[in-house]
Amino acid sequence: MVNVYVEPQPKGRPEGAAITGYILELAGGAKASQTEYKTQEEAIDDARKLGHKPLVARVRDTDKGNPDHWRAA
Repeated sequence: MVNVYVEPQPKGRPEGAAITGYILELAGGAKASQTEYKTQEEAIDDARKLGHKPLVARVRDTDKGNPDHWRAA
């Protein structure tokens, strides 16, 4: 299984700004799916259906190279 990151959107939003959706990204930043999901749960479910291991953010400002920023869904 390939790790896929469940990324909240929009990226770079200011502190306290609302999350408008979620996308699935691979480690290099390429999208794993062209869909923008309304909820994190929908994104996780689709990632599993696509055969990926979904990871969700533990912190607001994420770095895919830092495993402390992510946890398994």
